[in-house]
Amino acid sequence: MERVKMIKTYDEEFKEYIAKLVVEEGKKATEVSSEMDISSKNIYRWVKKYREKLKQSKEGTEYITPGEYKKREKELLDQINELKEENEIIKKAAHIFMKGR
Repeated sequence: MERVKMIKTYDEEFKEYIAKLVVEEGKKATEVSSEMDISSKNIYRWVKKYREKLKQSKEGTEYITPGEYKKREKELLDQINELKEENEIIKKAAHIFMKGR
């Protein structure tokens, strides 16, 4: 009986997502390898390619890491809170000006 080797293929966005887990989230390639059932050699190659891409330019993709998501969420919540404060100040100022008339 002949043994047939199956070759897995991954799209570029997925490869970049995995590389981000290692580069930006600080996960070990060996951990990601065992969690995702991907060869660590592939992950090291994807990380190298991702780092080269970062040197050339920084651009977003469809996949984002949990850390990127949390960072963006915090930025947006901070922005919402700042806008709420500004809104309250404007309401108070409008109330003061309307009283004077």
